[in-house]
Amino acid sequence: MRLVKTILVIDDEPRTRLGIKKTLEAWSNGRFMIEAATSGIEALEWLENNSVNIIITDICMPKIDGLQMLEALTEKGQAPVVIVISGYADFAYAKKALQLGVFEYLVKPIEKNVLIQAVERALVEESSRERIDVLEKLVDPKLVEINLEEANYNQLISDAMKYIDENMHDSITMKQVALHLHLNASYFSVLFKEETGVTFSEYLTRTRLQKAKELLLTTDMPIWEVAEKVGYSTDKYFIKVFKENEGISPKSFRKVGLKIEQTIQ
Repeated sequence: MRLVKTILVIDDEPRTRLGIKKTLEAWSNGRFMIEAATSGIEALEWLENNSVNIIITDICMPKIDGLQMLEALTEKGQAPVVIVISGYADFAYAKKALQLGVFEYLVKPIEKNVLIQAVERALVEESSRERIDVLEKLVDPKLVEINLEEANYNQLISDAMKYIDENMHDSITMKQVALHLHLNASYFSVLFKEETGVTFSEYLTRTRLQKAKELLLTTDMPIWEVAEKVGYSTDKYFIKVFKENEGISPKSFRKVGLKIEQTIQ
């Protein structure tokens, strides 16, 4: 199923709100979902259960103005690309908008072509942020740190890491690795944490997900096969672990990764 990006229009003035919505619907021609809210409060309630890519919001609204709404979103960790619209040019508003990371500040009345051009630029920005987010997730910095320090580890820990790499497709347990190394499991657990700074379980998960990301971007394996290759018995559990750790589903990760490759080419 194709993921459709969503643009949310927020304005308490019916004429402005509906005018922007209709303009964008005509321009979009079904490519994007165009939603609308009559206030900052309604928008925040809607965003509790829905995700959005672009927000177009008025500043002056009752109870919660546009900037207060954006502050609330920032506190929740939500960071869509935002276009602010205002009935007049106000330096204080513009300065606060910039501090909140607002992408563009438009003054009413807004011509249709100006609005559309701003939205098109915002969509490019949103795609760029999405790509950067995935690029940052391509390599696990903690794994890089651990691998760089491997030369200083106890040989037993290096052997354990090698065993994990070679047997990742199997259902590996700490007890199994300890047995392979002829160590007591409790002792091995403590030693591994002392040497690497992470637990055996965390290292195993990070290693599996790193390999999964490589397979997602370099092969056309279905998700279930990627899951098997990195030691997960079901694709459902693999997807759950991937999303919990990477903040994105394997399918979406692959999709954005392919976009990056096409951009580079």
